[in-house]
This record gives sequence, structure tokens and C-alpha cells, in this order.
Amino acid sequence: MATVLFYQKPGCGTNARQIRALEAAGHRVVAKSLLTEPWTAPDLMTFFGDTPVASWFNPAAPRVKSGEVDPAAIDAAGALALMLDDPLLIRRPLVEADGARCAGFDREPVLSLLGGGSRDDLQGCTRPEAVPRCPDPLTAT
Repeated sequence: MATVLFYQKPGCGTNARQIRALEAAGHRVVAKSLLTEPWTAPDLMTFFGDTPVASWFNPAAPRVKSGEVDPAAIDAAGALALMLDDPLLIRRPLVEADGARCAGFDREPVLSLLGGGSRDDLQGCTRPEAVPRCPDPLTAT
């Protein structure tokens, strides 16, 4: 089985379910914080491949949900600059396994790691109605 690097938002219930699914499939998961990793634009690009720029964004990010950031109106360079400044904008998880990388849990190599097929039950926020929002892992004590 594979060793999977899994860049997550610490404390995210959805990411926790995704990690459990990978482990249940027999993989070793090394979880890292998406928010504290020292990203560079070239590093991030390797996770996005040839996918459309708008798909690089986390649709649940506060700045996207509020309309402050419109992923459809941003080019690649602008998107990367925004994400380096605010990692919450990055679609997660970022996954690396056996040299393949992706952003999100609905693409390769994730699908193969889970035995193929879409896993819609492992996508989306586990607390979409949450008020207050999930704690900020950078400031939570």
C-alpha cells in the first residue's frame, strides 16, 4: 500500500473522514497542515496540473463564500499569489502518493487509492451550517 502525504486544515472534520478512508483502504497517511506549510507557487502548481484555475479554490473558504474572491475571474498567477497569502483559499486536501499529486478528494491518485469510483460521501463540509465556524487552527488554543 502507499504512503500518502495529506495536506489538510487541522481540525477539519471532512479531512479527518478522508484520512480515515485512506487508512481503512490500507494506506499510511502522513497528515500535514496546509496552513503552515511553506508553499511556493511552483510547489502548488504541481497539485493543480491542467485543471481549470477556478477549481484550485476551496469553495467553502470564507473569502470565496463572501464573494470577496471570485475564482472564475482570476488567472493562474493571481490565484497562486492569493493562495500563498491566504492558504484557506487552497482546495483541500492536497494529496501526494507514489509521485502523483492532486488538489481535492475526487481526482487521481485518490480515486485509485480508494479502489476507484467517486466518493461523494467524503466531500463537502461536515458542518455547513456551523455557527460559529470551525475554529481557526492558527489562533485556537
